[in-house]
Amino acid sequence: MTDYMVNKILNYKTISDKDKINRLLELDAIMYTNLGSDSTKADRYETKKKSRIIYRAIKVLDRDLGDMLLINQC
Repeated sequence: MTDYMVNKILNYKTISDKDKINRLLELDAIMYTNLGSDSTKADRYETKKKSRIIYRAIKVLDRDLGDMLLINQC
């Protein structure tokens, strides 16, 4: 599902790169918000994996920001 949403956002023609980055970061924030104290280790790992997909997409739009997000990911 995340791959589909990321590709959909990247392929928008009518919005700026800044807006695309904002939408991708919003998607990332929603994923982390949905993690709770009852989330399993597998859930956290899956969210982190999806987050890397989002950060790589951001790197396509803004190389410096994408690199920073990928390097600083916990």
